[in-house]
Amino acid sequence: MKRVGVLLTFSLAFLITSTVQVEAQFGKLGQVLKKAKKISDLQITEADEIALGKAVSEKIRTNYGVQQDADAHRYVTLVGLVVAQRTTRPALPYQFIILDSNAINAFAAPGGLIHITRGALAAMKDEAELAGVLGHEIGHVTEKHTLKGLQKMKGIELAEDQSSLTANSEVFAKIVDKTTDALLQGFGRAEELESDRVGVRFAAACGYTPQGLGGFLQTLKGQNESASAKAGLFSSHPETQERIDKLQAQIKSEKLAEQATAALPERLHEFIKYQLEKPSAEEATVQGSRGLAGSQTKDPKAQNQQAGQQQTAKPEEKKKSGFSVGRLKNPFGSGEKKESGEVTGAGAGRGVGKEDPKAAQSDKPKNPAPVAVTVTPADVQKFRADGKLK
Repeated sequence: MKRVGVLLTFSLAFLITSTVQVEAQFGKLGQVLKKAKKISDLQITEADEIALGKAVSEKIRTNYGVQQDADAHRYVTLVGLVVAQRTTRPALPYQFIILDSNAINAFAAPGGLIHITRGALAAMKDEAELAGVLGHEIGHVTEKHTLKGLQKMKGIELAEDQSSLTANSEVFAKIVDKTTDALLQGFGRAEELESDRVGVRFAAACGYTPQGLGGFLQTLKGQNESASAKAGLFSSHPETQERIDKLQAQIKSEKLAEQATAALPERLHEFIKYQLEKPSAEEATVQGSRGLAGSQTKDPKAQNQQAGQQQTAKPEEKKKSGFSVGRLKNPFGSGEKKESGEVTGAGAGRGVGKEDPKAAQSDKPKNPAPVAVTVTPADVQKFRADGKLK
């Protein structure tokens, strides 16, 4: 027994000594093995979320440009803040940006940066529709759809000592790129329908008629049915009527229309002077975008060619960055098989995408600078009072 005890003590001592020697010899490697993380291991803070949103927004603004219209920006900001204050995350630093495009689209970056195109605003009949669309987009933020999708991405390995999403600038830049690319693929059906549900509640809580979002979708449905499929922008989306039906059922079951009746068409048209125009070829064929009215081409040859380009690009991307977004058909989706080209984003729209480089040759360069808007709590209160909102 004494001999066995001596051997056991010796073995433990040898094991401890060996471990120390290995860590000393392979110290850095050992630390890497210990500290290597996947993005799902991180607790993404609100500060990280806001930083990610600002970086994604910058890419979107650079691609599309910003409508340099201070009055319209202030108006959209006031509507957006009225809605945001009735949400589950009212304290976020919300920012509302009008994109310089005739395409009908909208986009919510993390942290409360909400983008909506000039074309989407031109298609609206009243302020309740704007509130419904902004409510839908804000819903993507309050439900953290982007962050949940980001954490579902496979193959994203962080730096060995990375303690937060933004701690390593090089890795963060890659995360921004991949997040933007994934957003352009569109959220899943479940996420979009959830944003419909919470968005209509947000708008109704302000006193806006809950018919706003459904009314906008009805307009969109009419555009889809009447426009030529050749244009690409208004391709058919059979799910639109399903969304309208679900909204109507929710409004009835939750009795949302009983005390929420404000539509305010006059105030919308006082500040929004845009006319609905046919988007340019560059705006209508945004690569990778699944927009408010569907911007992907229906030409099978073009689809096959684009798919082929994506397939050949994946190995190179993976080699450069270590990311493997391609493993998921839709990283920001819920995993449901039933996907919808229409059920993406603001009242439908999900990404804005990258404009064709030819756009810079055919049009004057677009200004990506955000429009400065100053709105005080007193301004929001007066705006609410003037519209007899809650």
